[in-house]
Amino acid sequence: MPAMPDRASAPRVAAIVGPYASGKTTLMESLLLATEAIHRKGTVPEHSTVGDASPEAREREMTVEVNVAQTSYLGGPWTFLDCPGSVEFLQDTYNALAVADVVVVVCEPDPARAVMLTPLLNFLDRRGIPHLIFINKMESADASVRAMIEALQAVSARPLIAREIPIREGDKVVGYVDLVSERAYRYQAGQPSALIQIPEDLQDRKSEERQALLEHLADFDDALLEELLADTTPPKEEVYQALAKDLSEDLLVPVFFGSALQDSGVRRLLKALRHEAPTLDETRARLGLEGPGPVVQIFKTHHAEHVGKLSLARVWTSGLKDGASLNGDKVTGLYAFPAGAQTKISEVPAGAIVGIGRLENQATGALLNGESAADAPPTLTSLFALALRTRKQGDDVKLTAALGKLCEEDPSLRLEMNTETGELLLWGQGDIHLQVALARLARQFHVEVDVSRPQVPYKETIRAAVSQQGRFKRQSGGHGQFGDVHLTIAPRPRGAGFEFTDTITGGVVPKQYIPAVEHGVTEYLARGPLGFPVVDIVVTLTDGSYHVVDSSEQAFRSAAQLAMREGMPKGDPVLLEPILTVEISVPTEATSRAQRALSTRRGQILGFMPKEGWAGWDVVQGYLPQAEMHDLIVEIRSATMGVGTFQWTFDHLQEVTGRAAEEVVEARKAFLAG
Repeated sequence: MPAMPDRASAPRVAAIVGPYASGKTTLMESLLLATEAIHRKGTVPEHSTVGDASPEAREREMTVEVNVAQTSYLGGPWTFLDCPGSVEFLQDTYNALAVADVVVVVCEPDPARAVMLTPLLNFLDRRGIPHLIFINKMESADASVRAMIEALQAVSARPLIAREIPIREGDKVVGYVDLVSERAYRYQAGQPSALIQIPEDLQDRKSEERQALLEHLADFDDALLEELLADTTPPKEEVYQALAKDLSEDLLVPVFFGSALQDSGVRRLLKALRHEAPTLDETRARLGLEGPGPVVQIFKTHHAEHVGKLSLARVWTSGLKDGASLNGDKVTGLYAFPAGAQTKISEVPAGAIVGIGRLENQATGALLNGESAADAPPTLTSLFALALRTRKQGDDVKLTAALGKLCEEDPSLRLEMNTETGELLLWGQGDIHLQVALARLARQFHVEVDVSRPQVPYKETIRAAVSQQGRFKRQSGGHGQFGDVHLTIAPRPRGAGFEFTDTITGGVVPKQYIPAVEHGVTEYLARGPLGFPVVDIVVTLTDGSYHVVDSSEQAFRSAAQLAMREGMPKGDPVLLEPILTVEISVPTEATSRAQRALSTRRGQILGFMPKEGWAGWDVVQGYLPQAEMHDLIVEIRSATMGVGTFQWTFDHLQEVTGRAAEEVVEARKAFLAG
């Protein structure tokens, strides 16, 4: 086997991910303590950690954006990216994973919660991102490590291999046996683990688990396979090299365990990262990065008062100096993040994470001065919206500008001015996601808003054809106003839209006035007899009369509006509500609950099928009235430990009758009157 590359030669980046409350932020704190980047370990309850420093994160005691902390270990510079665990903030996580050499997936030792890792592991597996698993909170574990690995294997497309087995005293894990070095260690609070003899009662299990590890490695290494078939014990150095190679190529997933709270197993994790995680060159090769350099990839954007825009990026090639040009923007300030602090620097080497000032024209996710064979991180579909109104008069322009900056910081936020309802909508991944955004809006940009549930863009149409005359006549000295039209108003098939025609002969309505009639009709369509926009009708101008002196375009436009206003209520008007096509993705055990969520919301279930590429998941398809969509994501996540989601598109308009329609119309009248 060829010699391994020097894994301390260039800065490396490890992203720390995992479900909400798995202990990611505490693990990063422990890693920084073990590498002496900090000398006192903070805690989440005390709001003293390096990560989660923002008021929004500390108020909720959860990671709401990616946190950056830089340190070094055994001569190698490292950047740790503590990523949000809640699915509502996955956009930041996905963007950070795009610049990582390796990913540490943190989970709790509860097999029943293994399903919570499915979205993360699926994302990593599909993109071939090297990752390992750290089973955290072993200080309170009831389940066995073996049971946890089996549960995790069910949601991982890559084979999982145990790198160590636990040493227990009673119901407590007090150390581990390393399956490659075949050495045993006992945890020591605040210190490196102590080397001890392998307990006799673990000798057989150690041999069994080590053999399984070697067999997994041999699946990807012919030389190692030949050694195993010949009953030859491979040298430990060969095993380490095979592990590093297979991790770099995302062929398998090593599994470690410990307790971030008690700093147990953290130094073992660091050693694995140091000796086995991919190098900068290996990551560049995986991503197919090319370019004249410096090639820079932005994974996060911040807007700070009095400071301006700061882009967090990874420098892939050539290094970067202050004052350099990136895609036409001049770099104005470079910043490093030792232990989470921000310090100004003059240049940064290739491989490092850096903050770059004033890249005004560069967006989150942009790859500057280069190209990559890898797909850009996806932008998450909007699932939840709130309507916003400024509390202070005159803040509308300020609000729009501030929301634009928030959407640049987090691309999974989306701003929409709904032309049908006249509301300003902020879309996101859920209620907490939007509440955090609005808290930032008030803190960073000093704009406070009131929020409400968005209005549903109902429409209306008619069921019966009707003929109606509209005669507009006004005399006020001098020239008067006169216009006379006969209109036939008829329904069209659903989705056919509006059409205007005329059957005028003999010049009873002069040609120059016919466009004015159409204009008057289309102006009326903005609000029908039920108070909503009118769709799916055809209006035909069949007859009329004019006055050679008093007729005008304005008179015929007014006559057309009058005919529509008097004729539409006679055509049996009916309310139409928007119906969405939804696809709800859930673990199989939650499929029936997803179906029930649709049926109890007046939805129509169309069927369900296995989710492609997601073992143990289903997609439930159906129609759902948009009026029932608002908090659907809350119910779905509640039924799936937070991992379920859905996609939606508008499909068609559907009639609403009875008491439901009456309530909507009454509410609309009250809204228009107020």
